Amino acid sequence: MFVSDLLAGKRYLITGGGSGLGKGMAARICQLGGRVAICGRREAVLQETADELNAEFGDRVAWHPLDIRDPQAVERVVDAVWAEQPLDGLINNAAGNFLARTETLSHRAMDAVVNIVLHGTAYMTLACGKKWIADERPGNVLSIVTTYAWTGSAYVVPSAMGKAAVLAMTRSLAVEWGPKGVRLNAIAPGPFPTQGAWERLVPTQKLADVWEKRNPLGRTGKHEELMNLVAYLLSEQSAYINGEVVTMDGGEWLAGAGQFNFASMLSDDDWDEISGKKS
Repeated sequence: MFVSDLLAGKRYLITGGGSGLGKGMAARICQLGGRVAICGRREAVLQETADELNAEFGDRVAWHPLDIRDPQAVERVVDAVWAEQPLDGLINNAAGNFLARTETLSHRAMDAVVNIVLHGTAYMTLACGKKWIADERPGNVLSIVTTYAWTGSAYVVPSAMGKAAVLAMTRSLAVEWGPKGVRLNAIAPGPFPTQGAWERLVPTQKLADVWEKRNPLGRTGKHEELMNLVAYLLSEQSAYINGEVVTMDGGEWLAGAGQFNFASMLSDDDWDEISGKKS
């Protein structure tokens, strides 16, 4: 559905780009003619991903080990990336999350998630934004949030807190930085299976069966569906979209929000009884 040179001449930085959805985003950008720099904490994973994608697409992927919780390290890596080639966009994809009863969490457990999701995302966004504004270059920030950024969610409270803050940052800076040529948007994905996320969030088959099929479409998302949305929001074709969050969850959050959506569990006989057809 996209021309092969949609992102030709463009370069993007992807946090958490060595595996999972980040790796898929990097591959899709390369397929469409762009270049990427990926960063993350696991050096071996980054190098393996870069080698794999460079072998497939040519020399299009650079990698930088980085813990985005460290603001000084973020500044150093962004400086190094810019020295190679100025960026056209940033994808805030790195995240941390796990399923837990909130009363069992220590302050360290809270920090483990919030420091990545909120602080790390803010550090990266500020570091790139300052350079775009100083250089008077256009910029594009795309952050991966979640539908519970606006609804909240039990059992993943640190993540809900962090993602809500990232969404607030996105909408706030879209207004503040839009006149400076920097636009910000977000995507709120539903369940898109990745090994890392599934191990932490749906560690049993019972949980997986419930979570993966609770949306109206009755399935998980396909990675190519999400990657195509990412490509569109990075491209100039979406240049008038600013401060938006695009939900891609098969209708999951809407199904949970409606007060009477539970009626989908009713049988035909139940409906006949309710309507008076059954005496």
